[in-house]
Amino acid sequence: MAEESAEAWLVESLRLYNDLHVFELQEPTRVIEWIGEKSVCVAGYENSRRNEILQLLLPQKLCVKEKQGLCPERDFKVERGGFSDRPVYSLRHVPDTSLLVTSGPPDSSLQVWQLAAEDTDVIKSVSTIPTGNDGKKPWAKIATTLARTPCVLHGSRVNNVQITEIESKKNIYTAASGFSDEVSGLEFLDCNTWLACCVKGQLCLADIRQPQSPRGDMSVPSALSGEQWCMGVNSGLRGSDVNAPTIARLSSGGQLTLTDLRNIPKPLKSARCKVSAASQSTEFLCISWAPVLEGCLTVSGFNGTVHIYDTRSWPVSGGEAESLFSHKGHIFSGMENGGDFPLVTAHAWHPWKPRMLLSAASDGSLHVWDWAESHKDS
Repeated sequence: MAEESAEAWLVESLRLYNDLHVFELQEPTRVIEWIGEKSVCVAGYENSRRNEILQLLLPQKLCVKEKQGLCPERDFKVERGGFSDRPVYSLRHVPDTSLLVTSGPPDSSLQVWQLAAEDTDVIKSVSTIPTGNDGKKPWAKIATTLARTPCVLHGSRVNNVQITEIESKKNIYTAASGFSDEVSGLEFLDCNTWLACCVKGQLCLADIRQPQSPRGDMSVPSALSGEQWCMGVNSGLRGSDVNAPTIARLSSGGQLTLTDLRNIPKPLKSARCKVSAASQSTEFLCISWAPVLEGCLTVSGFNGTVHIYDTRSWPVSGGEAESLFSHKGHIFSGMENGGDFPLVTAHAWHPWKPRMLLSAASDGSLHVWDWAESHKDS
């Protein structure tokens, strides 16, 4: 029965996708980070072993901006690799540099890596950034910026969020806050402004030039208390107002909320996505905005599916959101392997191909897919 379902999906995929590439990693990843426009970094997250960090070059067919004939390279190519002695739960590339920053258990320290020169294939461990009482803090969430010098925003709770110069390890900012809630995500909005989403759903916005505590929405509706949240930041399409990014939040119960940072307490829209079961944690919950398709975002982490939504169709009054497209490929690749249904652990949009995404799952599968514009979920 499972084999028949998988075969039926493979036949259907010819209609659903313009491109679909299925790969198997040696170990599953929960990070997919773009390095330029032609390669991504992935890394293992197992606790009981050394974990690979790999820079993978996309198949040649997916790197061209115009349709071509047959391309000789149809698989990922390992450009560089290295090993981490700890799980990699978060990985960020510092823009316009060869530096990577990673974090993960068992503490809140950060690891700095360098993508070696073109004549070698090594991702080299450069340094460790301690954060003080590392062992007493959960693993740190991170974001990076180049600004005047490469910097990393990091922290596990609102009151221990810091900005550190990567090369000198000099702390240049520490949040002045008595608010100690755990953070599920951090982002730089520009070189002076950062945003945090708390596990409980609150948003905290701070300007490092101002000494007062981070400000924002310190409450969530009582009906949603007890759920855990993550966020995605939409910096706007080209030519749009990048000074007013829209923030999307996703709860472990499937609640979606859109917020304009100019008026944090009042959501723009809210909706509920279809999920087979509420997630008990935010471990793999992920929400991200499309960089090219206006108003579109993706949701994953509840099961083996990646859902795409067009927020422009959501009624202001709320209700259940209908997905624009659902990628179910990881479910069927799991059927073929005869194991349990895999869980999607990460996804990422292609930086300039409107409908192309990468997604990874707990069985080590890595998919690159471009869904057909003519297809919508029924």
